[in-house]
Amino acid sequence: MDLELRQLRCLVTIVDAGTFTDAALELGVSQAAVSRNLASLERVLGVQLLHRTSRSLEPTTAGVQVLARARHLLAEADDLVREATTGHTRLRLGHAWSAMGKHTAEFQRRWAARYPDVELLLVRANTATAGLAEGLVDLAVVRHQVPSGKFAHATVGHEDRYCAMAVDDPLVRRRTVALADLASRLLVVDPRTGTTSADLWPPEARPRIEPTHDVDDWLATITTGRCVGVTPHSTVTQYRRDGIVYRRVRDAPPVPVQLAWRAHDPHPATHAAVALLGELYRTPPKRESASARPR
Repeated sequence: MDLELRQLRCLVTIVDAGTFTDAALELGVSQAAVSRNLASLERVLGVQLLHRTSRSLEPTTAGVQVLARARHLLAEADDLVREATTGHTRLRLGHAWSAMGKHTAEFQRRWAARYPDVELLLVRANTATAGLAEGLVDLAVVRHQVPSGKFAHATVGHEDRYCAMAVDDPLVRRRTVALADLASRLLVVDPRTGTTSADLWPPEARPRIEPTHDVDDWLATITTGRCVGVTPHSTVTQYRRDGIVYRRVRDAPPVPVQLAWRAHDPHPATHAAVALLGELYRTPPKRESASARPR
């Protein structure tokens, strides 16, 4: 006999309601149906789940364990139904590190104003496709090459590269740095989702590489002063941390910012998201005040 969700829901309702009579009222079925559901669940599992007397009702030891798992499974099932029924009224936008950088808040505000019927959810997923391949999101912000075939993508803008360094690093005194300034340094990178590799430097003058797998670990390592990092401008705006200073790498190629989606099953709001983010990246940046510029 197969385990059914209605049996699990019946068990949970009996325990929460306290009696079979109240559980029947809660579920909108007869008391006999409640008893049958519980009995069939106990037969499927091969254990007694409740101690029942004329005055009390308590889970057995096995019942306590089954009850905990039942609550989890029912919550998962409810989430599945909610996801399926909301469908295209929700857009899950994935990112690995820094979302849309300085445009993140404005993108959220404009989206809410233009498309109030489509809820926007930002999902951080530190994978190569920012959760897209894993089915966690409908659309993803990526800053490296997108796997061809399964996914489609559009470039919405470009970002300068910046060097992240400890606040007491000698390079902090400079307004900008060059790739050659970093060739002798230890460079910490995320090989799964990062945009930086030794290929930025010529073969004869490449920095040593140390891998990491999360932006918080990346930042924590840099604050020690023993290494530096190179990252798109989006990280600068999204991760301002005590002990970290950023300087633009003036001779590094810019990083393309792309939105990627499943080629054969795009979310209906995909092209609206591409258009809006492209619009934001094309907007001329505001001039920095003198106090905001590095001295």
